[in-house]
Amino acid sequence: MRAEPSARFAMGRVRWRRFAFIMVPSAVVAAILIGLTAEGAIGANISVSGQEYTVTANQLKGTGFEQFGSTVTSGKRQIPVAESAIRSATLDNLCQAVKIGSVTLLLRAGRSSGHPVSASNLIVDASSLSGDATFSNIAIGQDAGTLNEVPGTTGTPGTFGEQADTVLINHLVQNTWLTTAGTFTLPGLALSVSTSGGSCP
Repeated sequence: MRAEPSARFAMGRVRWRRFAFIMVPSAVVAAILIGLTAEGAIGANISVSGQEYTVTANQLKGTGFEQFGSTVTSGKRQIPVAESAIRSATLDNLCQAVKIGSVTLLLRAGRSSGHPVSASNLIVDASSLSGDATFSNIAIGQDAGTLNEVPGTTGTPGTFGEQADTVLINHLVQNTWLTTAGTFTLPGLALSVSTSGGSCP
């Protein structure tokens, strides 16, 4: 299901000056959080829709965390992103909001206590994130080609990467271009479409 690292997106170089605000050490706490595609994680033929969407959660808990910089392709554009991967994750009170013109699509799940959303090999390409985070055994500035917390998921050798044994993020809010997972379980899934607006809390 997963391509080898060399078969990942052929999307050119990262525009590091534009991307630096989420990858340099001065913003590393926010950058690492960007939640949650990696060299080899997604087939080379996948491109994004050109529509960002918002994801929120009361709390995210993860085991095995990696992050590095890359780009995604939207039409002829290449967009800098932070690619983050979590080997095993749970999310309490997940909400996803997608605005398409005057229509808002809301997806909610994991709202009942003790029944969180769960995912394996969760991989996210995101442009921004906010929240309160705690990491254990974190390594910042590791060669992205040597990351090993999520099997089969690494960045471009010789570029900036970071990884941690565990991650805990409270009050997660992120803007995302693409999300994939090996498994994604959504207890209490509720989907709604509105023409009168709406957003995640």
